[in-house]
Amino acid sequence: MKIIRLLLFLFLISYQIPAKAQDSTAFSWAVSSKKIDNGTYELYFKTKVIHGWQLYGANQDISGVPSVDIVFADTSIKADKILKESGSSNKISNKLFDNAQFTVFESEATFTAVIHINGNIPANLLGTLNYAYGKGDEFYTASYAFSVALEGGVATNARIKISSFDLKHPVNNCGDDGTEGKGLARIFLLGLVGGFIALLTPCVFPLIPLTVSFFTKRSADRKRGLGNAFFYGACIFLIYILLSLPFHLLDHTDPEILNNISTNVWLNLIFFVIFVVFAISFFGYFEITLPGGVANKVDAKSGAGSFAGIFFMALTLAIVSFSCTGPILGSLLAGALTNNGGAIQLTFGMGGFGFGLALPFALFALFPGWLHSLPKSGGWLTSVKVVLGFLELAMAVKFLSNADLVKQWGLVKRELFIGFWILIGIFIVLYLLGKIRFPHDSLPQRFSKTRIFFIVLFTAFTIYLLPGVTNTSGANLRLISGFPPPLCYSLYNEPINCKKGVEPLRDYEEAIALAKKENKPVLIDFTGWACVNCRRMEENVWTDPTVGNMMKNDFIVVSLYVDERKILPASQQMTFITKDSAQKKIITVGDKWATFQSENFNAVSQPQYAIVSPDEKILTKTKGYSPKPIDFSNWLSCGLDAYSKTKK
Repeated sequence: MKIIRLLLFLFLISYQIPAKAQDSTAFSWAVSSKKIDNGTYELYFKTKVIHGWQLYGANQDISGVPSVDIVFADTSIKADKILKESGSSNKISNKLFDNAQFTVFESEATFTAVIHINGNIPANLLGTLNYAYGKGDEFYTASYAFSVALEGGVATNARIKISSFDLKHPVNNCGDDGTEGKGLARIFLLGLVGGFIALLTPCVFPLIPLTVSFFTKRSADRKRGLGNAFFYGACIFLIYILLSLPFHLLDHTDPEILNNISTNVWLNLIFFVIFVVFAISFFGYFEITLPGGVANKVDAKSGAGSFAGIFFMALTLAIVSFSCTGPILGSLLAGALTNNGGAIQLTFGMGGFGFGLALPFALFALFPGWLHSLPKSGGWLTSVKVVLGFLELAMAVKFLSNADLVKQWGLVKRELFIGFWILIGIFIVLYLLGKIRFPHDSLPQRFSKTRIFFIVLFTAFTIYLLPGVTNTSGANLRLISGFPPPLCYSLYNEPINCKKGVEPLRDYEEAIALAKKENKPVLIDFTGWACVNCRRMEENVWTDPTVGNMMKNDFIVVSLYVDERKILPASQQMTFITKDSAQKKIITVGDKWATFQSENFNAVSQPQYAIVSPDEKILTKTKGYSPKPIDFSNWLSCGLDAYSKTKK
């Protein structure tokens, strides 16, 4: 019973959206401090409770979780476990916790915490107050992020916004015009391929002739039938576009939020688990479906009027095919989020997917004779689904690797990553050869030309991966560059492909100081541990002799990791006011550099490169992902030319 109560409480804690909505009207906190001794302070948290609400008192255990807790990102700050409290309190019992007795405040309350700081005292201390509240048997949890001034603290000298940067007027007008829209055509094409693949699954393929025949044969004339079929396809396309709209709301609220989501360790681990579940589903051990009631209600409306009915028919297709399209959509969603391109890339990807899914319905309605050339449904559809399941496992390894890279655990080194992919390739080949069978497989499939083609394709790709687990020059697999961990993130002590030609600094101020000393421009590299295109640049462009020599000899290179989760010391943490007048907490190294990029260069995608002079003037336009070394070296040369102009 105690375990059940603990799970209930943890669920309530995780259910933050309604809690915060209620909290905005029920509580308003005032935080102050008082110095007690060197490095010792008292923090006072005072609030007035709105009539009808109850604030749970401090020092209470609610199913193993403290009712009030104060958390600091900097582990050098310690708070005494026992909090003082003052105000008029009452005792209540709560049915959610077996009528256990709790102390609550219903008017005013003040919590007092004693903290100890080991090291530099910050001028403003950032932290989080976690507390519990409710109304009768209702129970909520909430968090309040606070900033409080400390007597004798030293203000951080960290700079985020560089006033001398003038992005609109670089010395030389070379570089990219902006990072927005880069690679959108490629994302759309990937989504299109995903849509075509979804057509070949058992949930969708049999519906093509049925749906086309429905429109062409049941309409009063051919023109009307064609119009309905095209409108049906347009509705499919629109539905998948609409699925991406919530992410635009997140992107508008905070441009960095999708980047933060994509590099979040726990989210990548969740994606890892989800993709493993998707794979098991594709193997036929269970089906992932939306609730049957949803499909039935939508299907019932598919006959309500012409255009409205057709829209609901399209929505029915999206719902009933979810068991097959869901994992593919999940791959698309995760890929767009981890590509550092914001919600617009997701929209293009979803649009491509919807277009690929809708196009055959329109084409076959326009050319109904083509229906006769379609292969008949059969066991090959199950084979497609199983192969997709293996590919989902390959994607799962990538997300586990992302989390490992961000935290630098050393769990999924490059050779181990490639080894997993080799095993997956071997299993795909064995399955296509009929050596492995799954629950939904029918009788052994004949070796058609298509099946033989894919056996050869996956065999060749698996053989191509084999050198990747060795410590030889052939281990640099350019075809999949950026997907495995970096060449230097290796099981081998001295990987021969790990070229140490360019050793970037990791701090902007340090780079500027060195640039002034050596009289060189600064090449800023905005990067991330989980950034695929960043690894491609480092492995394929930075290693080019011309580019490598220029970076090593003519520039001070600094790599700023926007997804670095290392906590800044308390004295360097701050609340920064952005150019949009929003307050942003700078807690981690990644917070600092992500904000530095967005505030100074109006971008949140990586990689992004900028060249600035030692006196902090922007020398060129910024440069994004540039797979051709000649393009990148020309831009570097332009930056050097701009720097020479500033010295005249």
